Amino acid sequence: MAEAIAPSRIEQQSAARIAHDRPIPRVTIHVHVIHPETRQVIEEVAADRRFSKAHITIFEGGIEGAAQHYGEAPTPSLILVEDASRADKVFANLQALANVCDPGSKVMVIGRENDVTFYRDLMRQGVNEYLVGPLGVTQVIDAISALYVDPSSPPVGRVFAFTAARGGAGSSTIAHNIGWCIAEELDEDVTLVDLDLPFGTAGLDFNQDSLQGVADALGSPERLDDTMLERLLLKCTGHLSLFSSPGTLERELELDPAGCERVIDVVRQSVPCVIMDLPHLWSPWKRHLMVAADEVIITATPDLASLRNTKNFIDLLKLARPNDVAPRVILNQVGVPRRPEITAKDFSEAIGIDIVTTIGFEPQLFGTASNNGQMIPELSPHSRVAQGIRDVARVLTGREAPVVKTDPLRAALAQLKSKLGAK
Repeated sequence: MAEAIAPSRIEQQSAARIAHDRPIPRVTIHVHVIHPETRQVIEEVAADRRFSKAHITIFEGGIEGAAQHYGEAPTPSLILVEDASRADKVFANLQALANVCDPGSKVMVIGRENDVTFYRDLMRQGVNEYLVGPLGVTQVIDAISALYVDPSSPPVGRVFAFTAARGGAGSSTIAHNIGWCIAEELDEDVTLVDLDLPFGTAGLDFNQDSLQGVADALGSPERLDDTMLERLLLKCTGHLSLFSSPGTLERELELDPAGCERVIDVVRQSVPCVIMDLPHLWSPWKRHLMVAADEVIITATPDLASLRNTKNFIDLLKLARPNDVAPRVILNQVGVPRRPEITAKDFSEAIGIDIVTTIGFEPQLFGTASNNGQMIPELSPHSRVAQGIRDVARVLTGREAPVVKTDPLRAALAQLKSKLGAK
């Protein structure tokens, strides 16, 4: 009996991990398919956000059709060929393709033979990867990504886009606190990019004053490099850097989606975590950045307008990012006295995804932190708000919550207090 191919690193990656991969570079990809289901999978792959710069063309005819096609046409950067023949026929077809294939082209084979010996023989023939059908969308994305990612190069940083479901929901404050928590409590380098150019509050919240910042980079995105980035960034702490907004109405700047993406791409090359604080507006550049981000975090308040807007965001992002994790939703300002509210349970059921955390209405705590230029976990580390912020920071970074060692005496007193309260 032939030995089946063991799950490779490609098959072991989950859908959530795919969001962390580098975007595919500007390459031309030709796919020669046989089965209609393979064509459908490739069409979904071509629509994925990671392939926005690549150009994918689908042909019929499989590997035999590919050999005929490239007898009269130049070969692209990557060729995916499907073949359902027996092993000996596959090798004969590959030899015919090799005779017309340019030396620099990569070749990936899609087949039905789940045999490790067959796989090794294909690798010896110069095939770059072999995928066993029927294919999955994430499987193909991972396989192509692996061909264009240099294992020796440092990984690019993950980009988190924070936006509010409505004005005044507190998205900027939440983004700043989570960024600080990831940097100072989880010891991970973070760059916070404040993209609300006229009204951004990052400088105020961190008690920093910067005359230069993200506006200068967005004004000339083609000039931004590591040297310029280092000059424009403001170092807040050992792990946290600030790309602040000017916070003035004297300068008007029309943002270009491609220019914004260029700036974020340069920033993510230097740190493992990028926090984008997006303003509450709707524009082509904001939509572009949200769709291109690794994860989207929506801060909402427990009211009908926030519910409607959050649902609209989720529907849009699920359609534009079908192979990514769903947006994270934070319910903020819960428990305002004498205000009718939608419960977290009802809110979650209406939008179709779980609430990652709820943050209570604590005006005194938030006001004091804002006036002092401090973050909540810094000012009140044991508060429920600080714990909620830590929970989100751990979820976004994939960190497990630490095991808290409980004092036996304190635990017994808490249990007694709970029983007395129940009575």
